[in-house]
Amino acid sequence: MNERTEVSSLGEFALIDHLTKNIEIHNVSSILGVGDDAAVIDHFGKQTVVTNDLLIEGVHFDLMYTPLKHLGYKTVAVNVSDICAMNATPTQILLGIAFSNRFSLEALDDFYEGVYAACEQYKVDLIGGDTTTSQKGFIISCTAIGEVAPDKYVTRKGAQKGELLCVTGDLGAAFLGLTLLEREKKIFLENPKVQPDLEGETYTVGKILKPEARVDVIEYFEKTGITPTAMIDVSDGLSSEILHICQQSGVGCVLYEEKIPVTEETRKAAFKFNLDPTACALSGGEDYELLFTIKQDDFEKLSGENSISVIGYITDEDAGANIITKGGGKHPITAQGWNAFK
Repeated sequence: MNERTEVSSLGEFALIDHLTKNIEIHNVSSILGVGDDAAVIDHFGKQTVVTNDLLIEGVHFDLMYTPLKHLGYKTVAVNVSDICAMNATPTQILLGIAFSNRFSLEALDDFYEGVYAACEQYKVDLIGGDTTTSQKGFIISCTAIGEVAPDKYVTRKGAQKGELLCVTGDLGAAFLGLTLLEREKKIFLENPKVQPDLEGETYTVGKILKPEARVDVIEYFEKTGITPTAMIDVSDGLSSEILHICQQSGVGCVLYEEKIPVTEETRKAAFKFNLDPTACALSGGEDYELLFTIKQDDFEKLSGENSISVIGYITDEDAGANIITKGGGKHPITAQGWNAFK
């Protein structure tokens, strides 16, 4: 029998001490961290980028198939991804959690183990936050902070006609991992004796449970002198993100279906569910790759980075945002991605 320590046996301050006793500081900008009324950071002439994400049990994650350690890691990764989408370097996070009495101290330790693993991976510092009780379930609020040189931050607004539309990594896998986990949950609820069958789906399940933020790509931009003209992270599906860039930049685009990066594992998983791999890539979401535009002059600088695909180009706004299918058909891109309020 696993040991279970009731969180109420500690009280709030002892809990915070317990959860934060192993913090390691990675950045000189973290001047004062956990343990006072507020943290102090100094980015030494750089500009500060700040983002916040709220993750609610039953809306954004399901603990029936999400290990708490993975959830802790993902909480940090998805916030770091938003910092990367501004072409900034992540440096600090603040983490607020609310949890019901069904969560033991050991459960919270698992969650924080994932948080610290991600902090180590991305070299960010946990510098504060809050803990409180919730009537039911688990609620997470994470704020990420990053730094960027004053003329280097990138918004969704800068794309211009003739520029190339690019994306990192591959798309659609996270959606298929989620589809598989939801299927196995349904089977389990109907018959608890049936063990989940995730055979051969390590890649897609890994993409939904433990996504990675593309800090490596931001480092690559700096090393090669590439400055994207517009950028966004792919959290709600490729089609939605392309439309965000087009609408905010006042441009149109042409996207080529055959250029959308989809792995063989993702294709096989899509066919298992009788789904179109392209539809999964366009509408799936939670890939946390970076979608960005660059000037044509920067194309040569991409040659050393295999994980970046050129998937289309920017046009006049009047031409609209269109996808050219593998069969040569032309269709308007429609936003089919995740909507939190549906």
